Amino acid sequence: MYISKLFNGGSPVFSFEFFPPKTAGGDESLRRTISELCPLAPGFVSVTYGAGGSTRDRTLELVSYIKNDVGLETMAHLTCVGAGRADIGRTLDRLVAAGIENVIALRGDPPAGESSFVATVDGLAHASDLVRLIREREMRLCLAVAGYPEGHPEAPSLEQDLAYLAEKVAAGASLVITQLFFDNATYFVFVDKARRAGVSVPIVPGIMPITDLGQIERFTKMCGAGIPRSLRDRLEPVRDDAEAVAAIGVDHATRQCRELLAKGAPGIHFYTLNRSRSTRNIVSELKGEEL
Repeated sequence: MYISKLFNGGSPVFSFEFFPPKTAGGDESLRRTISELCPLAPGFVSVTYGAGGSTRDRTLELVSYIKNDVGLETMAHLTCVGAGRADIGRTLDRLVAAGIENVIALRGDPPAGESSFVATVDGLAHASDLVRLIREREMRLCLAVAGYPEGHPEAPSLEQDLAYLAEKVAAGASLVITQLFFDNATYFVFVDKARRAGVSVPIVPGIMPITDLGQIERFTKMCGAGIPRSLRDRLEPVRDDAEAVAAIGVDHATRQCRELLAKGAPGIHFYTLNRSRSTRNIVSELKGEEL
């Protein structure tokens, strides 16, 4: 099923992101997480590539397992990193053969140890190029792309980044999923500017419940997102208390989601970090409020 169709029903769509584990223990833990989140009936789940496209085969295995064995609609991440057009074509063929109908097309981050993105021989330089390649192959896939409410770290300005987003959508994307953010005002401003830039497809906010302050500081530094002072002031005194940090993270994310949905967001995409507890608590409360 094309994920874009889920957003035509009027009800908010909840979805979860996972990443391919690197160890047998991690794989067992993720399968347990998926089992614990299944009762929440997510509209779909997505599965990332590792840094530099390093988990391509594991991503393919995991999306096939979730789609065909677990029975959840699944979206595969696909990047331009370390792959030429022929390589990307083969990956797409494998996804389609596994029954995958949804892909989020990304440029991807530079491989570990490299400071800037360089397209490989016969490769692609931008996510918009990847969207065009898929459309040129006439593959029957629903395509999503990424949006950056606070601007991509490499973009010269938010306005220029919005122009890139509009280009990705014009090339054939039917859904935007945003990078994480902690201040809803940035999302609402971003959506307003995106609409004025010609982006008419659903723009789904991406939410990451905070469970570790040091970890989230590293993430936000990499992706260019900010932590509001009011939230940081709550977290700093309990930095070394994992339970307290997680409780604040759940409270803040729940408040974020409640406001986002009340003001028209089409759903919420949760960056789970392969854990279920915080996301399960948030979605359970939101769905309880709906009922």
